[in-house]
Amino acid sequence: MKLPKRIFSGYHGGCHCQGIAVDLQKAFIYYSFTTKLIKADFRGNILGTVENLTGHLGCIDFHEADGRVYGSLEYKNDCIGKGIHSVLGVEHENEEGFYCAVFDADRIDRIGMDAEKDGVMKAVYLSEVVNDYLHPGHKYGCSGIDGTAWGPVCGSTDKKEYLHIAYGIYGDVNRTDNDCQVILCCDAADWWDTVAQPLSQLHPHKSGPEKPLHKFFLQTGNTEWGIQNLEYDSHSGDFYAAVYKGKKPQYKNYDLFVIDGKIPPEQRTHPVSGETVEFLSLKKQENGEDGIFFPYGSTGMFAVGDGRFYFSKPTKSKKHGHGTSIHLYRATADPQKPFKKILI
Repeated sequence: MKLPKRIFSGYHGGCHCQGIAVDLQKAFIYYSFTTKLIKADFRGNILGTVENLTGHLGCIDFHEADGRVYGSLEYKNDCIGKGIHSVLGVEHENEEGFYCAVFDADRIDRIGMDAEKDGVMKAVYLSEVVNDYLHPGHKYGCSGIDGTAWGPVCGSTDKKEYLHIAYGIYGDVNRTDNDCQVILCCDAADWWDTVAQPLSQLHPHKSGPEKPLHKFFLQTGNTEWGIQNLEYDSHSGDFYAAVYKGKKPQYKNYDLFVIDGKIPPEQRTHPVSGETVEFLSLKKQENGEDGIFFPYGSTGMFAVGDGRFYFSKPTKSKKHGHGTSIHLYRATADPQKPFKKILI
């Protein structure tokens, strides 16, 4: 499949790019710029936007089966929430809650669509995340959610796709219960028609599943804000998890982790809480490392499905604010250069 080597998002104000999603069949790319979703073609022309979100729209994923874009959506009053309100000039505090936002991609057809009023977005309340976030001290270091990806359960012969939603994790170097990533696995195929509801941000609903299908853990060591972007690669059968690297000196603090899609979850004891939980497995690299040093992915990545990847490289203009350049790479077997930019 012939794909553009570079796509530029344009500049979009005070909030940086959080994630990208791609519809290969229709040649559309979607960007999350924290408080709005942008739809564009592969030439970079903006076709539509969904705006007026007062929360944090993070990693997004396009689901081919239903033609919708799924993304993590946070409403909270910590430093991230206050920062968003400062950029937007919003004075009121949001009721704290965590949602999966679901956008009807085909209906995004003009610039300036309203997330609440134009019927293009619904949201699903994630009580599991809310409970861990509001738990005294933030259980597992939970700061909310970010990474989202559709893909099969690791190690399963059933290729049915499930929605995986990764926690944000506070990077506090003085605590020990924040060295594992947490990924919820949800059977979300019928969410739009069942639990998803339009979202009033001043009066948010609590319609959503009681529990996820699975709650997975992944031993990575310290990160800043957990899995920023999560992506399933059908070519390898693995999940890629991009992070802001951690700061604890006892860890190597990688930028990118690969979750081995061939190994089923293993029942193990959580190293801090003592609970029996399901752990996923990291895929060893050719040099024996548990992770990858690679500077891109935390603000957006997309697996084409043939060994190629799009990675977001953020940029900023003093006059126009934040943007991103999306570059096409090919995965290599060289641990020193795990991805090679495709130039021709």
